[in-house]
Amino acid sequence: MSVQEQKLARLTAAGRFDLCSPGECMRLLSAAASINYSRRAGGCGRMLKVLLHGTCSYDCAYCSVRLQRERLAFTPEELAGTFLALWREGLVGGLFLSSGIAGDVDIAMHDIVETGEILRRRGYDGYLHLKILPGSTRADIRDAARVADRISINLEATSPDRLGCVAGVKDYRQDILKRQAWVAEEKPGGHTTQIVVGAADETDAEILSCLADQYRRVRPSRVYFSAFRALAGTPLASHPDTPAWRARRWYQADYLLRDYAVTADELRAALGEGGFFANRDPKEVLFEDRGPVDVNLAPRSDLLRVPGIGPKGADRILALRRVRPFSGPADLARAGIRGRAAGRHLTFGGEKTVQTRLAF
Repeated sequence: MSVQEQKLARLTAAGRFDLCSPGECMRLLSAAASINYSRRAGGCGRMLKVLLHGTCSYDCAYCSVRLQRERLAFTPEELAGTFLALWREGLVGGLFLSSGIAGDVDIAMHDIVETGEILRRRGYDGYLHLKILPGSTRADIRDAARVADRISINLEATSPDRLGCVAGVKDYRQDILKRQAWVAEEKPGGHTTQIVVGAADETDAEILSCLADQYRRVRPSRVYFSAFRALAGTPLASHPDTPAWRARRWYQADYLLRDYAVTADELRAALGEGGFFANRDPKEVLFEDRGPVDVNLAPRSDLLRVPGIGPKGADRILALRRVRPFSGPADLARAGIRGRAAGRHLTFGGEKTVQTRLAF
């Protein structure tokens, strides 16, 4: 393995904690770690995730990059050339570029933007996601939004107090929230963020309040959730790991907020004692106290609250029942709804039919 390949392998490994798809998995393509995820999530199928600078002067207590003492970095020219070679060989289909902050944030952010500009000048027209660093200038954010398909700045925590528990250098309001507002203005509908779940001992009730504020204030296209993992050598090395299921529950809850028209107030009803979700689909928890839904009469909002029915399924039901009422469980397959989850909560009645409830 050449020196350049070794550097690429190490800087891609260091970039694995920045997420760009729920449930993403790592694999090796040539010497470079890549992300393979569903095109339905809105990106490419093989994304190279890499850091431009592999060291960081910030003090985030959960971060692996802060442990790196060896100065390891690409210049914008080097990384652009390396990526283009992989892209032309068909080994990668997109780029997710972030960076540690070795010294001056303006230098690191300028290098990220310059890399993107070099790629576009050299004919790369594929997917490009650029990370916005805390404290970035408005000009750099504007330039990043111009060249990238998506940009993002990570919240990491739910509030100034919670961030202060794990990162003393960053100013939550100035370095993150203020910059996030700029990100939203420069790239409306094209920005994301990420929360490290459990690192700062926040409750799910706190995360829910944070998300409600996010969707009201800056409207990210989505939020990613990373379950905290303790790393040897960090100040949080002895902190308990966050169960992976807790992050999964947050992806389910986030879908309810974004795509199912469930309000934050409704979702709070799914929280248990202490303000935490149980290890159970929040949608099922919300529905268990509701009565059955008549598939032939229910409005879209009620259909969306039935476990097993998503936005597309609800729309298909509305369209199909105008042609012919649903008369039994076999009819659910017409709408692409399979399995027992929905059937347990539906009745097949209507104005001219005898109402019956499925029993499984």
